[in-house]
Parts: sequence; C-alpha cells; structure tokens
Amino acid sequence: MRWIDLAGSITRYEWRVGTGRPLVLVHEMGGTLNSWDRMLGHLHAQRPILRYDMRGAGISEKLRDVPYIEELADDLALLLDELDVREPVDLAGSAIGAAVALMCASRHAAKVSSVVAMSPVTEVATARRLTLMDVADRMERDGLRSMVDAHLGMSYPAEHIDDPQVFQEFRARWIANDPASFALYYRMLAELDIRPSLKAVECPVLVIGAKLDALRPVQASQGVAAKIPNAQFLALDTGHFMHVQSPAAVAEALEEFFSLQQRVKPI
Repeated sequence: MRWIDLAGSITRYEWRVGTGRPLVLVHEMGGTLNSWDRMLGHLHAQRPILRYDMRGAGISEKLRDVPYIEELADDLALLLDELDVREPVDLAGSAIGAAVALMCASRHAAKVSSVVAMSPVTEVATARRLTLMDVADRMERDGLRSMVDAHLGMSYPAEHIDDPQVFQEFRARWIANDPASFALYYRMLAELDIRPSLKAVECPVLVIGAKLDALRPVQASQGVAAKIPNAQFLALDTGHFMHVQSPAAVAEALEEFFSLQQRVKPI
C-alpha cells in the first residue's frame, strides 16, 4: 500500500505490477480498496491491477466539502498520470464506483479501453433526494454504527450472506468510515445525474445488473446500458455488492469481456 498527493488530496492505492493491459478497480460508496479482496484471487494472475481509496474513503484524506463526480473521475485520470500509466486501461467499478468509471471514460477517453459497470448508480430520483439528505444528517449526528443494520439490511440482507466472516468484515469496514466524509458522499448522491455524459462514452462497456439487488433493481442497470452507445448488458444471480458477494462469477464475467475486447481491438 502507498499514498500519493492528488490535486491536494492524499490517496491510498495499491499497484500490483504485471504484464498486459492494466485493470483499475473502483470501489462502491462506503467501500475501500479492500472491497476487492475476494475478487483478486479470481482475476488473471499476471495482469497489472490498480485499486485505491477514493478521496474521503478508507484511509485516504477525509473530505471537507461535497465532492463532484467529475472530480472523482479526474482523480482517477490523475492517478494514472502520476503512476506513469500511458496505455489505455480497463476499468471496473461498483455502484458509485461504476459512475466514476463511466465518467472517467467520458472525460478522459484516451485513457480508457473498456469499462465494466456493476449496478451503476447514474442518477437519483427527485423524490429520493430529501431522504438522502436526511441520511447524511443522521450519519453526522448519530454515527454509522447507529444505522448500519438498517442500511445493510437492504443492500446486504441475511439471505445473501454465504460467509458470515466476510459479511462481518464488510460491516466493520462500513462502520469504520468517517461519518462526515460519508455524509458528504450522500449529499453528492442526492444531486447525482450523469446521464448526459453517458452518450459520450465511446469505449466498449459491459453493464452488469444484479437479479437479487433490492437497492438497485436489475431493470435500472439495464436502462443504463441502453443509454450507452457501445454497451452490452449481463444479469447475474447476485446482490448489490456483487464483487464481494459473488467474486468468482463477477471475475469470470470481467475476464471474458476484457479478453474479448483485446481480441477485437489490439492494445
């Protein structure tokens, strides 16, 4: 693990060197680079893999203001520059991380070869915005422990827990988030709408929906795929945090898609 200063924000990252096209993993809101721990062993052992804590997340520098999704996408592009990654990379992101990956592909097309977007969060219905702002207020006031069970009861329900230890570690990481930074992410989410940027995503995209996702129904993910010019859609029998809940199936889908793109479009 290392840290780097990106545009005035300290970012923790892990860079696994290898051969072939680099893969960048972008975690979900409330997650960290450790959200990908279970998937690493199922990915191609030789390829370079970059994962990092987004600003305000994990043990990257904490937030003092609401981040913009464009800012998070630019952080990713800047991290690639700072690490001297000059060739286009494959991106894979979950939930808000998928939005960051798609926005990066829209704003920094030359840096991105293809994207896998898992249960992507691209917009929030107007009716939900006040609820999200209320969640942010409660996070700051009462802390994350006070609301973890209600939150994960929707996004990681008991019927999706195949390994209690994996769930307890996920739950612990969620609680350990900085409440102020997490609340600022919720305030960003309340205003989120990247749909106008999706039409500018020119690279191949695989959108993966989760059939068992009560938080982001599979139909919503399918709708996102329909808005992206060169997108495919795949539905898996998994939950919202598919990279944690079904790492082998998700890794297989990623590797198959990325491998196909490399055969169709040489590096």
